Amino acid sequence: MPQIVVSIDGKTYRMACADGEEAHLTGLAADLDTRIGELRGAFGEIGDLRITVMAAIMVSDELSEQRRRVAELEAELARLGAGGGETARAASTGDQRLIEHLLGVSDIVERLAEQLETGR
Repeated sequence: MPQIVVSIDGKTYRMACADGEEAHLTGLAADLDTRIGELRGAFGEIGDLRITVMAAIMVSDELSEQRRRVAELEAELARLGAGGGETARAASTGDQRLIEHLLGVSDIVERLAEQLETGR
């Protein structure tokens, strides 16, 4: 199991991860470090634990919002999927009517062509 070393808020942490996840974990740690740096810039020295909890709450809030958006999009996809069946049936009915109409027009054209050929 690979191990990486990350730096968050000036502190170094050794972490284990699955094969191939090293870059992902390093990126997550860098994101957290950036957030903590932004909070320190906004609030000053308010304590390591408090600033880490604030950063965790920010991340959790973003995750919650993304989950809500995914649920809305899934519901919209389900609604569109259900409507798609109705649309397909309506299109099929419309296609059938168009085919029947074109066959009728074709019959008329054939009769007119026959009349023109025979002179009647």
